[in-house]
Amino acid sequence: MTGAPTLAVTGSTGHLGGLVARLLAEAGTPQRLLVRDLHRAPDLEHAVPVVVSYADPVLAKAALAGVTTLFMVSAAEAEDRLQQHYTFVDAAAAAGVQHVVYTSFFGAAADSVFTLGRDHFATEEHIKASGMDFTFLRDNFYLDFLPLLAGEDGVIRGPAGDGVMAAVARADIARSAVTVLRDPALHLGRSYDLTGPEDIALATAAELLTAGTGRTITFHNETLEEAYASRASYGAPPWQVDAWVSTYTAIAAGELAGPTSAVHELTGREPLGLAQFLAESHTI
Repeated sequence: MTGAPTLAVTGSTGHLGGLVARLLAEAGTPQRLLVRDLHRAPDLEHAVPVVVSYADPVLAKAALAGVTTLFMVSAAEAEDRLQQHYTFVDAAAAAGVQHVVYTSFFGAAADSVFTLGRDHFATEEHIKASGMDFTFLRDNFYLDFLPLLAGEDGVIRGPAGDGVMAAVARADIARSAVTVLRDPALHLGRSYDLTGPEDIALATAAELLTAGTGRTITFHNETLEEAYASRASYGAPPWQVDAWVSTYTAIAAGELAGPTSAVHELTGREPLGLAQFLAESHTI
């Protein structure tokens, strides 16, 4: 694709990818926005939208022609997401992409309690095996999602016990990603565990959400059996219910615990904690 920017950004129609794309545009960085629907592509300076699909190797290879650095946001949760990732990574390698910056998950491993963490680990391994350079942004649970965990009755339900997590704001992930994308050579082969500034239990999160939103929020520690039963009414496929429940069991197992200095290292600023996040975003 002659003349198109050599930095490609996926996910620009979503929350995280959209933040990254806007920050790059504000910095005057040319970018190729890889989107499934051109009509949904954000209208940004120095940005060229191009149609792509993770699951279509021919379309993906054409869209990635001439790209040197690729920001790859993980695909939407789906039963075949891992296969989509493999197809897209293979297309990137075939197109001559040199460096992939992939949004992975904190503590991703072959045996992660959080079931989707296993897919992230498998994707990392596939990227490594592709021969392309890589940087992995291993994001903790999103602070942005915490207000959404409470049901209409204001109760957060899940088998998390007294476990804690170092949840991180998407804005801090986006700022970290932009630092990497603007000078990727400095981050070759690195994995960054991106967290907030503190470990937080869901019971504590409920107290902060109550104070920060004006809505009374509480936490109910479900048993594993209760967790599956309470989610059965959604009619979701088993893999998705497993993912939902294992989000909480991963917290209980300590897999999301442990604040790091990575956000500060990359951005020069301290990451947002939950109270500050709520104050700044006015989440209701």
